[in-house]
Amino acid sequence: MAANSTKAIFFALGANTGIAVTKFAAAAYTGSGAMLAEAIHSVADSANQLLLLLGLKQAQAPADDQYPLGHFRVVYFWSMMVALLLFLMGGLFSIYEGWERLHNPAPLSNGLIALAVLGIAIVLEAVSLWGSLREIRKVQAGRTLWRWFRETRQSELMVVAGEDIAALGGLVLAFAAVLLAMTTGNPVFDALGSIGVGTLLVIVAVAIMHEVKGMIVGESAEPAVRAAIEQHVASRPEVKHVLRLITLQWGEHVFVAVQAEMAQAPSAEALVAAINRVEASVRQTFPQARWVFFEPDVPK
Repeated sequence: MAANSTKAIFFALGANTGIAVTKFAAAAYTGSGAMLAEAIHSVADSANQLLLLLGLKQAQAPADDQYPLGHFRVVYFWSMMVALLLFLMGGLFSIYEGWERLHNPAPLSNGLIALAVLGIAIVLEAVSLWGSLREIRKVQAGRTLWRWFRETRQSELMVVAGEDIAALGGLVLAFAAVLLAMTTGNPVFDALGSIGVGTLLVIVAVAIMHEVKGMIVGESAEPAVRAAIEQHVASRPEVKHVLRLITLQWGEHVFVAVQAEMAQAPSAEALVAAINRVEASVRQTFPQARWVFFEPDVPK
């Protein structure tokens, strides 16, 4: 079953927009730095989801002479932009805000309201994360979440899940910071909470950027998919031996190039027909294999 990235993005967009409005109101009312950092983070998340939706829409543009393989990889560009926004607008600004409040502490007012808002936001963010994980489970195939993160080529779903995890962790940190500031009367805890939220966002953003960079450079299909395609080609009666198989992830599609020693054919026409059968079989078995190129050869 294929994961629906668009559904996960809309799920997160709705949650983050409502959370952002509530957080800003609470930050203005309470003067909490950790709350302000969380509000900015939610705005960044909402903007990020809009950029991911834009990327998915642009990826559907038809192929032309300038882009003969289509625009599918544009989603990687927008995923990288989202990671940069998460790093700069979310992480670094939150650290800066906490640093300022650490050196110019201000008393926290109406802390109970801040805690109530953060509690509601935790619930909503948990629901958003549940939506992302539900889509991930469709393609997780028994892998751990970390292994799926390292191996997936669905950059937009990876970004949404990463944002949700960072957001939920940041909310828990902010809740703890506000609670400590209230119970101790020391606003330093609120400033430290803002720094903690920002540090968490930076770590997640860097991890996402690292993974998306690999996709932009040109990663193969997921290891399990590549192995399955090679096994399928090798099992075909028309193929004597697979010499080399290359896959390249291209958005939601896969580019496949095969170099193989073919079984003996009575004529050139029969060889071409055999190659065509193998290519058609790959496309039918693996719908994501949009392009299949086949080169008959002999071992060297």
